Amino acid sequence: MAEEVKQEEKKVEVKKIVSTIFKVILGLVFLALGALAILRWWTDLVAVFKGCIGLILILAGIITLAIAKE
Repeated sequence: MAEEVKQEEKKVEVKKIVSTIFKVILGLVFLALGALAILRWWTDLVAVFKGCIGLILILAGIITLAIAKE
């Protein structure tokens, strides 16, 4: 009985380890793809950022006014 419980616990531990390893590998793949996407489409990324500068400044102004109001 005790041996069966130990075997089941080992199976659960192995599943957790495999799951963790899979998640780490998947995370590294996503990081690499993200870095490649930034390098590949750098000019497009800069254009999007330039387009968002106005909205970011408006949001910063609204937040500043909200803080000043209190």
